Amino acid sequence: MAKKIIKTIKIDADKCNGCRACEVICAAFHASPKYSGVNPARSRIKLIRDPIKDMFIPVYAGELATAECMGRDKYIIDGKEYGECAFCRASCPSRATFKEPDSGLPLKCDMCEGEETPLCVKWCLEEALIYETREEEADEEPKPDEIEQSLQSLVDKHGLEKLVDTLARMAEKE
Repeated sequence: MAKKIIKTIKIDADKCNGCRACEVICAAFHASPKYSGVNPARSRIKLIRDPIKDMFIPVYAGELATAECMGRDKYIIDGKEYGECAFCRASCPSRATFKEPDSGLPLKCDMCEGEETPLCVKWCLEEALIYETREEEADEEPKPDEIEQSLQSLVDKHGLEKLVDTLARMAEKE
């Protein structure tokens, strides 16, 4: 058994004031080139907002789900009903949340790779986002790499034939 470091962001929704600084810095960090723009659709963290109850719940992007889940549970928070999808961290076929706006590719929180602490945590002045790491025993099973997941997403969206044709045209240009 190998040990691996698990990185998570704990969310204290009671402290969130809805400033959206987490969304802004995440979108800027993931712009291309870095910090060149702020498109909230590129953010790997979203705020679920209920202005009547003055309640905000940050949710950050998780793993890709290649199919819709069966979960359709409802949650009641402060008397208001929410669907389970509102709190889901996955990018899936049934909703546009956590998908790259130009390509439709799934987004996943990368904990601001290369930074010591995720920037959403650093920029959260209310301390509603708390960065945590822990060590766990883990089986070493191969996971599909990022390119493979991205290509599969494009195949699902456009079809294998169109993807192969596009790659062939791109290869001719080089």
